[in-house]
Amino acid sequence: MADNDQHAGDAPAEHDRANVRIDTSRPSVSRVYDFMLGGKDNFAVDRHVAEAALRIAPDAPAAAKSNRDFLRRVVRHLAAEAGIRQFLDIGSGLPTQGNVHEVAQQIAPEARVVYVDNDPIVLVHGRALLARNGSTTVIEADIRDPEAILGHPAVTALIDFDQPVALLLFGILHHLNDHEEPEAIAARLRAALPSGSYLALSHFHNPGPGMPEVSAQADSAEKLFNEHLGTGRWRTHDEIMTFFGDLPLLEPGLVPLPEWRPDPGEVFERGITYHTFVGGLAHKP
Repeated sequence: MADNDQHAGDAPAEHDRANVRIDTSRPSVSRVYDFMLGGKDNFAVDRHVAEAALRIAPDAPAAAKSNRDFLRRVVRHLAAEAGIRQFLDIGSGLPTQGNVHEVAQQIAPEARVVYVDNDPIVLVHGRALLARNGSTTVIEADIRDPEAILGHPAVTALIDFDQPVALLLFGILHHLNDHEEPEAIAARLRAALPSGSYLALSHFHNPGPGMPEVSAQADSAEKLFNEHLGTGRWRTHDEIMTFFGDLPLLEPGLVPLPEWRPDPGEVFERGITYHTFVGGLAHKP
């Protein structure tokens, strides 16, 4: 692992080291997602997986977009209405339009943001993007080791865990298999949050026998992801709720992403995938 205690201004040396470690022979979750969003930071091996996913779920790009839109609405609410000024975004993925720091700092220029991802290419692009932003940084770390994230010097330099924090887990917990104990990891991260904090997450969803066509698609997508990426769990509503612990959810609760406080006049594609990506926002009293 690279030296992650450098700041964004040190990006060139980190950029060179990270480039050496980027494996283009195996698909990457962040690059597959980048392809779904219409990005260009992906390789043939990533596009192969994405195209296979599109054969199962032709509306998957709409689901990827809905996740970004959900992120923007959540961050906007947290910065503008909840007064949150610290954001810890774990599993941030490749930078795209409407990143957390852009949304939060447009509302509150003093907002501080730490991005965390385990893909070296995210570190490269993130540090290039943030080279002149002293209140935002990106580190390479893995959610499977929450202590390494919480104790990372770049995290503790920007995030004061005595003040409210927004913990953002967008599209990350569904890439932890059951034996990796995602519930315990989420519990450890929740425990680190002081009173007044918030937890936002989005997650692949299998609605079960009540929606058989949607459930069948979720099963097929889960099989594809595990074959090609080694990861991917479409969980039930009750399974996803466990990640919030006993934190109360804000209205409208855990819902399909477009249904979480949509902007006026927002139009949704209601394909099958609409029901297989859900999210919510909880508050730590």
